[in-house]
Amino acid sequence: MKAMNAEDIEDVRRRWFHFPHVRFQAGKVFVWNAPDDFQSPVLARQGEAKDWAQTEWDYAEPIDFGPEKVHFRAQFTRYRADGSVIGSYKSLYIVVQKDGRWAIQGRSTWAVE
Repeated sequence: MKAMNAEDIEDVRRRWFHFPHVRFQAGKVFVWNAPDDFQSPVLARQGEAKDWAQTEWDYAEPIDFGPEKVHFRAQFTRYRADGSVIGSYKSLYIVVQKDGRWAIQGRSTWAVE
């Protein structure tokens, strides 16, 4: 979350994700095949995130795992600059070890962007 809150999109692309990356959100399926495909509506302050200032993890709990894959049940909260809450969002993250590093390969979230 440090890279996200620093608004470092390149660090988010490089460290958070493996590609292709799949996201289920708002009844749609998004597939980003390469790092340059990923865009963040939050960092662009679009939609519900127009007043976004930072995001914090509420929890991230492994619910199933193996030697090269972990499923996390997670929730994060987005905040405005004055500390008021934009929203809290439950998610499922599929984190895999690939090319010598752990990163998110797929996710499903209730967040609206």
